Amino acid sequence: MSRELVNEICAAQPGAEWSDPWGGGHDCWKIGGKTFAVTGTVGSHVSVKTDSVEMAEFLIETGVAEHAAYLHRSWVALPLDSAPDELAHRIRHSYRLVRGALPKKVQATLPSL
Repeated sequence: MSRELVNEICAAQPGAEWSDPWGGGHDCWKIGGKTFAVTGTVGSHVSVKTDSVEMAEFLIETGVAEHAAYLHRSWVALPLDSAPDELAHRIRHSYRLVRGALPKKVQATLPSL
């Protein structure tokens, strides 16, 4: 799995927008102004949101992911060389979680799923 493929998966999500809010080459993907995936400038991981702190801890304990630096405990960092289907699943799930938490007015302005 490469950074380019991660960006392709993220870009395919309806209404997803790319930014580099901290400068220096981050790939930060947002929906409705809220981040759902981020890759650091030289990182070998993509950070995504999970359902809960417990789910994040489970993924970390089972070796699927690592703690995502600088983010809430419900976020995890997945290695870019993870199984492509696992990585795609986690990115899409993070997108849906973040999109679903947006105010209804914002959700109404987004493209259909």
